Amino acid sequence: TVLSEKPTTFTITVTSEAGENDETVQTTLKFTYREKYPDETPLYEIVSQENLDDNDVTDIIKLLEQQAEENLGMVMIFTLVSAVQEKLNEIVDQIKTRREEEKKQKEREAEEEEKQRFHGTPVTIENFLNWKAKFDAELLEIKRKKMKEEEQAGKNKLSGKQLFEMDHNLDTSDIQFLED
Repeated sequence: TVLSEKPTTFTITVTSEAGENDETVQTTLKFTYREKYPDETPLYEIVSQENLDDNDVTDIIKLLEQQAEENLGMVMIFTLVSAVQEKLNEIVDQIKTRREEEKKQKEREAEEEEKQRFHGTPVTIENFLNWKAKFDAELLEIKRKKMKEEEQAGKNKLSGKQLFEMDHNLDTSDIQFLED
C-alpha cells in the first residue's frame, strides 16, 4: 500500500506459510525511500505484527539492518521482504518444533509417572517384618471390634456343639429327660 509519493512511503504485509493447525505469523513493514536510495538504505519499521514475540520482532529488525547493509547500491526492497518471509517461516517452524518438544516432554513425564506408580518399596526382611507386625495388629483389632459388637448384639451364644464340648453332662441330659 502506497502511503505517500514524496518521499515514497509504502507498506508491505508479509505472512508466513501456514504451519500446523493453519497457524501463521504476520508483520506489516513500512518502507520510506531516502533521496539517495539505493545508495542509501531505506527507512523501515514494523507497523504491526501478529503472533510474534518481542524477541522475534527484534530479530526481524536486525535481519532487515543486515540485509540493507549487504545490498547497498542495489534495489533491495524485494530482497528485504524475501528475507523477512524466510524468517517468518523459520518462526512458524520453531513454534511447531516447540510444541512437539512440549508434547514429547508431557509424554515422558506421563511415562515416568506411570513407572513410579508401579514401582513400589523394595521388600526387605526388615520392611516385611514391620509390615507383618502392623498387619497382625490390625487384624487383632478388627477381631476385637467384631467380638465386642457381637457381645453387644447378644450374639455370644454358644452353638450346640460348643455347649456339648464344654459340659459333658449334656451328653446324657436327653436320656434323663426321656426317663422323666
